[in-house]
Amino acid sequence: MSLSIFCAVLFAALLHASWNAIVKLGSDKLLTTLLVTGWAAALAALVLPWLPPPAPASWPWLAASSLLQFGYYVLVARAYHSADMSLSYPLMRGTAPLLVAITGSLVFDEQLPASGWIGIVLISVGVVSMAGAGSRRTLGLPLFIALVIATYTVVDAHGARLSGNALSYTLWLFLLSGLPLPLWALLTRRAQLLAYFRHNWARGLVGGIGTTTSYGIALWAMTLAPVAIIAALRETSILFALLISAMVLKERISGRRLSAAALIVIGAVVLRLK
Repeated sequence: MSLSIFCAVLFAALLHASWNAIVKLGSDKLLTTLLVTGWAAALAALVLPWLPPPAPASWPWLAASSLLQFGYYVLVARAYHSADMSLSYPLMRGTAPLLVAITGSLVFDEQLPASGWIGIVLISVGVVSMAGAGSRRTLGLPLFIALVIATYTVVDAHGARLSGNALSYTLWLFLLSGLPLPLWALLTRRAQLLAYFRHNWARGLVGGIGTTTSYGIALWAMTLAPVAIIAALRETSILFALLISAMVLKERISGRRLSAAALIVIGAVVLRLK
């Protein structure tokens, strides 16, 4: 992997942790998610007329991912409502590379060397250690979200490779997955949504730019490097998330969580250095 790809994915990791923090900071997690996804869809709509459409072979994958992403946004808002970001985020993001690596070896025939699987084991141990920090009720939803993340990652990696244009694929994805939630809110919670928008539109705009840019970089990188490696490297966002949790959200980060997160980050680095 070239240095430029490596640095780009690290930047994507920072952006991903940041937009998740924006959701956590919102007084209403669901409405904040609506603003982020709505802005992402609006930005995509502005740019798409200037880009070629994705190749038709990628359209079924785009449709499947749009449904998965829609579900992911709803689940993330729910997870942050019931648990600390410092617990939910590492579980969601830390488990996904393990699932992506296993699935990628089957779907893309991307065989990892021993060092790659060592990295996966480190991530798994870190996740198990992190799981001991919360109740069974608290852990269940983040682990289910990890499965959703792994599924849409594999779907999108394949779709982006078939699309012929990763940027166009990404923007169509955000347009299709980002519209349903705001439209639903306009029909069912119109007054509340408009009032929340007036006071939080800038936060939503920053989040929309962050999530679109972050995932666009990741999909672009997946067209040039093994999916499992990019997925794992992107999960260095865990480190950024813990820093945000401690410094911005003022959440208490226990030594156990820090040790577990360190194992996840080390595992991601080992995967990258396979």
